[in-house]
Amino acid sequence: MFSYVDAEIRKKLERDNQLVNLDRNATPVDINEQGGSCVSMLGPIPIPRLIDGVEVTFSWYPFVRHVELHSVLDAANAVPGGGEEAFRSLLQENMSVSSLLASPNFQKVESPLVRIHSCCMTGDVFGSLRCECGPQLEEAFRLIAAQGGAVVYMSGHEGRGIGLWAKAVTYLLQDAGQDTYQANTSLGLPEDSRDFSDAAVVLRYLLGGKSIRLLSNNPLKLQHLELGGQKVSESIPHVVGINDHNLRYLRSKRKKGHTLPEM
Repeated sequence: MFSYVDAEIRKKLERDNQLVNLDRNATPVDINEQGGSCVSMLGPIPIPRLIDGVEVTFSWYPFVRHVELHSVLDAANAVPGGGEEAFRSLLQENMSVSSLLASPNFQKVESPLVRIHSCCMTGDVFGSLRCECGPQLEEAFRLIAAQGGAVVYMSGHEGRGIGLWAKAVTYLLQDAGQDTYQANTSLGLPEDSRDFSDAAVVLRYLLGGKSIRLLSNNPLKLQHLELGGQKVSESIPHVVGINDHNLRYLRSKRKKGHTLPEM
């Protein structure tokens, strides 16, 4: 991460309050003392976008769990011909940068609406109808722009944590008859390995302990936020994007405890 590699840039960002390092209790700390358990957050960075034809400027806070640089450097030195390039490569590969995009009144709303959204290349970018992720994300932005809140976009969560390549394989297994959870375990991978705890850290810091209304059908997200100390006053179902292509997928999620209607 450039702000770690270049000490002067890091110091300037910290002086300007554009880079903060947070411990698991959402307390600002010295990253050199805290080490790998720290969450580093940049921002706010203005991101204007159109919501139903109206321009809304969101505040973008990218955040990342700090990688212990000494461990990465040791690994780079162990690579034949390693050194600076191996170090940079390992540093990039070991960073999963998530994002919080907040509406203009996010911190002023009594209990802001928050969507914790796992990244989904096929749904969010390709517009695939095999899941409901794309419609969920777009509807979340509309609701949050209207009511005040934030979308927390979690990277590294593709395929419930298995990555895009493995997810592509599971699609082929699903086409052969397996459900979405069976396909993961057929590859020797967990049904769900996602971790939402970093979202709790940044929310607690930005909201100063205020509660949120969670826009989600997934009880795991609620559990991780509450275990991380983020208060949730209400869990609001987010059922959109149902179609003939994803009914079997949604029924499988319902069997695993997601708050979805009988379909």
